[in-house]
Amino acid sequence: MVAERAEDAKIGINGLDDILGGGLERGRTYLLEGAPGAGKTTIAMQFLMQGAAADESCLYVTLSETEDELLATARSHGWDMSGIEIYELVPPENLLDEDQQQSLLYSSDLELGETTRRIFEAFERIKPRRVVLDSLSEIRLLAQSSLRYRRQVLALKHYFSRSGVTVLMLDDLTSDVNDKTVHSIAHGVVRLDELAPEYGGDRRRLRVTKYRGRRFRGGYHDFAIETGGVRVFPRLVSAEHRHPFDRDMLTTDSAELNGLLGGGVDRGSSLLVLGPAGTGKSILALTFVKTAVERGETAAMFVFDEEVGMLIQRSLGLGIDLQAMVDSKKLVLEQIDAAELTPGEFSERVRQCVEVAGARTVVVDSLNGYQASMPGEQALILHMHELLQYLNRRGATTILTVAQHGLVGDMRSPVDVTYLADTVILLRYFEAAGRVRRAISVVKKRMGFHEDTIREYQIGGRGMTLGEPLTKFQGVLRGVPTLVGDAVLLKRESA
Repeated sequence: MVAERAEDAKIGINGLDDILGGGLERGRTYLLEGAPGAGKTTIAMQFLMQGAAADESCLYVTLSETEDELLATARSHGWDMSGIEIYELVPPENLLDEDQQQSLLYSSDLELGETTRRIFEAFERIKPRRVVLDSLSEIRLLAQSSLRYRRQVLALKHYFSRSGVTVLMLDDLTSDVNDKTVHSIAHGVVRLDELAPEYGGDRRRLRVTKYRGRRFRGGYHDFAIETGGVRVFPRLVSAEHRHPFDRDMLTTDSAELNGLLGGGVDRGSSLLVLGPAGTGKSILALTFVKTAVERGETAAMFVFDEEVGMLIQRSLGLGIDLQAMVDSKKLVLEQIDAAELTPGEFSERVRQCVEVAGARTVVVDSLNGYQASMPGEQALILHMHELLQYLNRRGATTILTVAQHGLVGDMRSPVDVTYLADTVILLRYFEAAGRVRRAISVVKKRMGFHEDTIREYQIGGRGMTLGEPLTKFQGVLRGVPTLVGDAVLLKRESA
């Protein structure tokens, strides 16, 4: 984690302050840029409200929005802007209104020098510790040349720096997207991007492109604008979350499943369950959730593909009461909408379950749904690598499910994450004696021995029950086995 400094001017957004190493260094000028609607004004308001909460005088200079519009935005979030001075530049026809104060003017009808002078007058009158200038596009249009624009921004920077004020300049990138004049002048630059996927809600992300003399968290970070302000989800870096724990063996209440797994699953490891639709991947994951709760631990389950109410009802038929676990605070059960949730927000939810709720078993059902929230397969691999490493280092056992394409024969996975998982369980359909049956096997376990047999299993009122190894068949995993002995031992359902 990036080290914080007590003297920094915090923005008031925990995730963003963490990315910036604690906030903004006081007495400097910063640039916050992004297209209209990216969230610049909301972040700027939170920056000033954080200062007002610390009894700092704050000034919002607006060249593009009216004071009524800014106050309406604040009201939509439930904010009180009474402690913030708003200096508005309005159209000239409003100057004819006797109720308007003499300090109001319209920047586009005046020379650039006059506009700058009026900003300085407002600053001298209020003596603020924090200033927001919204937006630089208006000044760029008044300057009419890159040289004059640079000189005016430099004049603003030098004037504010002499007073030790922290300045946040906003740029909506409507005049010249390729103009990087302010980038070289500003002490730090934060870029906001808004993406529109083919389906689902808008995705927003930010990146700190520059911060002089300060170590910050690089790369893109997801964020969302909600009622109450902006929420930023810093990119997960697993190396920052090492936590000591006892790597003991976790068993289930099924002796056959424990034997197949070589005694159980190691704490702080990941288990991947592969199989086609209907083979019982979710039921196997629920088995681990049930045994974790019975051990007195807290578990978390993130469901992408199935409606939570249906899952709770279906689990009752297997002898697993998920609702009782939720009511007793032993299970965090969340329905995830891949079309609305960003990968960064999902990682943040997992972190909250582990670090706040104390979850020691985490289920992601399934990675197919998780992949739908990713821009591509490579992004999924990187996200899963960091997420699994984080959970492993926190001592949490992770169960992942992946639905493979097809029912029998050759199976294909939408994404190959088998090399990331510590243990891989393979579920298969096979046909024998005129019936469709199910088989389970462990094909990988990094730590310790595991059984190399293939067992038939059935799903009933007691959940998943395993039979004896299928020693008289070969080709079970291909779906059409052949008999190699004179007897067939197949587990049959009890009446």
